[in-house]
Amino acid sequence: MADVEKQQLQQQQASADGTPTPRASNGTLDIHVEKAALANGNSSGEKQQNGKKGGMFSKRKAAKDAKNDSTKPPPDLDDDPKPVAFTSLFRFATKFELMINLIGIICAAAAGAAQPLMSLIFGNLTNSFVNFTQIVITGTPAEIESAADDFRHVSAQDALYLVVIGIGMYVVTHLYMLIWTYTGEMNSKRVRENYLAAVLRQDIAFFDTLGAGEVATRISTDTHLIQQGTSEKIPLIVSFIAAFITGFVLAYIRSWRLALALTSIVPCISITGAIMNRFISKLMQKSLKAVADGGTLAEEVISTIRTTKAFGTQRILSALYDTHVAKAHNADMKAAVAHGVGLSCFFFIIYSAYALAFYYGTTLVLLGIGNVGVIVNVFLAILIGSFSLAMMAPEMQSVSHARGAASKLFATIDRVPTIDSASPAGKKLEHVDGHIALENVVFDYPSRPDVRILKGLSISFQAGKTAALVGASGSGKSTIVALVERFYDPIQGAVKLDGVDLRELNVSWLRSQIGLVSQEPTLFATTVRHNVEHGLTGTPMENASPEEKFALVKEACVKANADGFISKLPEGYDTNVGQAGLLLSGGQKQRIAIARAIVSNPKILLLDEATSALDTQSEGIVQNALDKASLGRTTITIAHRLSTIRDADQIYVMGDGQVLEHGTHNELLSNENGAYARLVNAQKLRERQTTDADNDDDALTTGEKRSAGALMTDAEAKEAAAAEIPLQRTGTGRSVGSEIMEKRRQQGLLPEQQEDRDYGFVYLFKRMGLLNREALKLYGFGTIFAICTGMVYPAFGIVYGITIQSFASYTGEGLRNAGNRNALWFFLIAVAASICIGFNNSFFGAAAAQLTRKLRSISFSSILRQDVTWFDEERHSTGALTAGLSDNPQKISGLGGVTLGAIVQSITTVIGGAIIGLCYGWKLGLVGIACIPFVISAGYIRLRVVVLKDQKNKHAHEESAQLACEVAGAIRTVASLTREKAACKEYSDSLEVPLRNSNHNSIFSTGFYALSQAMSFFAIALIFWYGSRLVASQEYTTEQFFICLMSVTFGAIQAGNVFTFVPDMSSAKGAAAATINLIDSEPEIDSDSTQGDKLPDVKGEIIFHDVHFRYPTRPGVRVLRNLSIHVNPGETVAICGASGCGKSTTIQLIERFYDPLAGTVTMDGIPITAINVGEYRKHIAIVSQEPTLYAGTVRFNILLGANKPAEEVTQEELEDACRDANILDFIQSLPDGFETNVGNKGTSLSGGQKQRIAIARALIRNPKVLLLDEATSALDSQSERVVQQALDVAARGRTTIAIAHRLSTIQNADRIYYLSEGKVAEVGTHDELLRLRGGYFELVQLQALSKRE
Repeated sequence: MADVEKQQLQQQQASADGTPTPRASNGTLDIHVEKAALANGNSSGEKQQNGKKGGMFSKRKAAKDAKNDSTKPPPDLDDDPKPVAFTSLFRFATKFELMINLIGIICAAAAGAAQPLMSLIFGNLTNSFVNFTQIVITGTPAEIESAADDFRHVSAQDALYLVVIGIGMYVVTHLYMLIWTYTGEMNSKRVRENYLAAVLRQDIAFFDTLGAGEVATRISTDTHLIQQGTSEKIPLIVSFIAAFITGFVLAYIRSWRLALALTSIVPCISITGAIMNRFISKLMQKSLKAVADGGTLAEEVISTIRTTKAFGTQRILSALYDTHVAKAHNADMKAAVAHGVGLSCFFFIIYSAYALAFYYGTTLVLLGIGNVGVIVNVFLAILIGSFSLAMMAPEMQSVSHARGAASKLFATIDRVPTIDSASPAGKKLEHVDGHIALENVVFDYPSRPDVRILKGLSISFQAGKTAALVGASGSGKSTIVALVERFYDPIQGAVKLDGVDLRELNVSWLRSQIGLVSQEPTLFATTVRHNVEHGLTGTPMENASPEEKFALVKEACVKANADGFISKLPEGYDTNVGQAGLLLSGGQKQRIAIARAIVSNPKILLLDEATSALDTQSEGIVQNALDKASLGRTTITIAHRLSTIRDADQIYVMGDGQVLEHGTHNELLSNENGAYARLVNAQKLRERQTTDADNDDDALTTGEKRSAGALMTDAEAKEAAAAEIPLQRTGTGRSVGSEIMEKRRQQGLLPEQQEDRDYGFVYLFKRMGLLNREALKLYGFGTIFAICTGMVYPAFGIVYGITIQSFASYTGEGLRNAGNRNALWFFLIAVAASICIGFNNSFFGAAAAQLTRKLRSISFSSILRQDVTWFDEERHSTGALTAGLSDNPQKISGLGGVTLGAIVQSITTVIGGAIIGLCYGWKLGLVGIACIPFVISAGYIRLRVVVLKDQKNKHAHEESAQLACEVAGAIRTVASLTREKAACKEYSDSLEVPLRNSNHNSIFSTGFYALSQAMSFFAIALIFWYGSRLVASQEYTTEQFFICLMSVTFGAIQAGNVFTFVPDMSSAKGAAAATINLIDSEPEIDSDSTQGDKLPDVKGEIIFHDVHFRYPTRPGVRVLRNLSIHVNPGETVAICGASGCGKSTTIQLIERFYDPLAGTVTMDGIPITAINVGEYRKHIAIVSQEPTLYAGTVRFNILLGANKPAEEVTQEELEDACRDANILDFIQSLPDGFETNVGNKGTSLSGGQKQRIAIARALIRNPKVLLLDEATSALDSQSERVVQQALDVAARGRTTIAIAHRLSTIQNADRIYYLSEGKVAEVGTHDELLRLRGGYFELVQLQALSKRE
């Protein structure tokens, strides 16, 4: 029975993770009924997954399934590729592999045929038992004696045949499993290698549209699916087909009349299956749609959790989510009933077939056209045949999943990019001078074709000279670097090297002539030495001896000012730099990257903001290294600190995709109104402030003396580099933040130290029971019916024994009556069984539906209750949480529903069967019971080998997948170093270990598996041999023998199927532990808590006092240090500064998304940590850069901001808020007014409209404090004006704190705070700050420059 429910379960989960649980046959007669359900089980599963209706065995459609299994492919690959042909799955197989695969297939067919052949021997044995019994009843003692000898001989011979078949079964099974496991591994290894090689040869445009996780998903999930579909699944399918054919052929040969009569059950099963599927798949679709809608809402809410928290909308949104859950629950409840009814009809048909077989069989015996052996043989052969066909479904599904997964992988493998780094074509110049020219270049990025980046640009870079590019962000500086590296080709115009168009040159040769140092250097997880050696890839030195290579590495590191700190590392040049270079400081990584860029002595050096991410100290050292590195090469440098490029031979000022002006530093300065001169003056002024030197002004402006940001001399740089201490903090002074973080680390409070607890099954069952209290009644009834269902099998054994005996005891009229009576008994059992099975499944299904509903609802509220820090953690990303929300309850309900019923039932079958066996014949019963562990273990071993192998395998490839990810993630670095081939080789080596382990393990595991398949043959042979001895000595009757055989041995074979549930159990355990961890997680800042003061009368005064802060997930990065800000009630205060200076962080601290490490934030003099979180946030409203709207009406979105229940807000208040937000006229102009749907995430509105609705949402709560976080930065100038007017209205009479990127929007503020490096650098009104001529002044100048563009 177990298997049926198993299948049902799987269909319910609709193969949640896309890997159906494989099932092999179980040796012997596991034909038994229970397997039948498989037939409709899996096919119905498939149909539900595909939302299609279909006949009983329709598997074709499963292919589509695989499509949902993974992330979307890049747009230039077909989004919905067709599954590949079955033979294409083996396109990478060798001739030898194909040949041994064929041998495997032949073995599989032989193994499949063994099962029906066993029914032949089983029939013969039954016949000899009956014949002997007839002689015992009618014959003389002498006849009985000779018959007994004869009977012993025949039985021993038949039992021996069974053993021989068992041994044969072992040999062929071991062979085909071993062969196909081996070839499957080899094949998938080649697919993986080819896929990574194909990915790495793609052009950069391909990666612009490729999701970061996609390569990982494909290389771990999709190749895994291909491996599953090309390993042992194929021979299993062949063996099922062989069993089907052999079974039916054998049955028709032995007795075509009886076979024909029994074949009638096939259409009946198909029809029931089809009807049941039709109902269930409709309900499943309803349920899945509701879950998907809920998932969409959850994704919207979780991805914008800050807005949810700020407006305190958790309860409203939870209630909204619960409506989706309730819809799904209704469908699930109906499906549980439909499922129960369907299964009961289904089993009724199967069990009635027994009645039919023995009723019609009796008729045939009376007519003299057969004997009891033929009846048993035909009946078993037909059952084995039909169930084999049914059991093919999940294996077929694996193959179609593989075909679906392969279509996407192969599409990438076959894609030839326009800029093909793997192609040998193209010229390689004999001699390179390094003169680069861009001629009338027009360019836009393929991923953003509507944004023109370069507009007819012409620039020439002289060979051996240094040229600098400056300009506002977005002016096209980095694009020039990308075009020179030939990451992209221009749309019009040409880029030339020494007069040759880059398109004519060999791509990888070109890149080996260029050294690139970018702003964020990518180092690989290997030693310092190897990282630098990567720069030699593709050059003649690549294959030099290790000593020569090391000499080059050392020389490059000396030039890059890196030798000093590298030598001080624990293992010098052989120190592993940690993944992505986490163990080094920014400046140290940058210098290793410089060494890597110059180690091959390239003719061209590209520096893309190479020092922008560094602090002043490191910058000096790195800049000095860059100056040394660029000597004698064509160098193109992009810089944002102008002091670093004043020595350049030529400076180009870029704006809006064109060159605004160019010349040397002094030439450009002579034009005082020029863009460059204004920029330089602004930056100088700022530098004057940071240096506290008392240099006189004129000296500074002429640029003769160095200001702080300028370069170090060689001697200074050497000195600074020597003073460095690697891998730890320099100096002893530790910041307040560091000390507090250190304490928290010791107490284990940092996010990365939080581990999820693991719980045992007992505890989890208890917790789930407590959560699902109202379903306990359902579980109670379900258990009673499950016990009754479990007893069906042993009861069957009794009737079966009596039936066989009656063929021996009666003839003529007596046999007819006995036949009718026995058939009636079988029929009654069929009726009882179908009732029990129906209720058992309905009750357990309903209980599971209740549990799912409960878990979904609680999980979502628990997620919304967590604080913002929790959402910052990698493992709580939106995707992970949304997936967990839909998968975990589903996995748990699988175990808490039908699976639980199946387990109860199997236990009942084994215990009940054993008791009946002992009652009827204790000797034989004991032998049978001794065999139980061996027979049941077959199910367990099958599980270990077939199912868990897949999971282990996936796990084994995680490390190599990680490597592939790292390489694909750093594709620009890999491409610029021409490391594609080397990376593929490394990946290929990393696959060797799992391959070796798998091949080694498979010898044993497939052997065990084959043994387990043969085990039931041996057990049945033993029982027959021993039983025939007992019957021959007249110690036992035939009736007793068959009752023991059926109840004990066959009952155990049945029960062994319960192991098919173990994978579900382990995934359910994981899911349950994750859910309990989520429910028990206590946030530090609990928005649902009732503790804390309430503020009676809020004025809106906000003060920051010496605040220190770091984000908990990035404890090493100092964000705020010693920040003090004072905002009086009703004032408008603006905060500005460069990106990363802590502007947005101040807003998040005011909202109390985080608490400061040290210092306090107060409101009206009360520390906000003492105030109740929910109450406190009621007085604050926020309008952020990306306004968050949810799918729903305009009214719903605005009312989310209200502090009172939506029904209490009057239409008048709503319209006032909209009027103030400058959006009322627009809303009223819509056909449905306030009832208009805004679309998912507000997609049907423009940016400006969304922003004004967000302002209305903020105003409807009539807040005392209004926070504006870059509220207009994402808008075009037209919308910006309208929104800015709305904001000015909104700010009246409230304390307003605004962060702005565009300074024009904040110049009227009462006070402006200019932040730098996490503290206040300047404060005053707009005019006061301009007079200071400091950082604020420089920001104003920079913005003026972008405007001129």
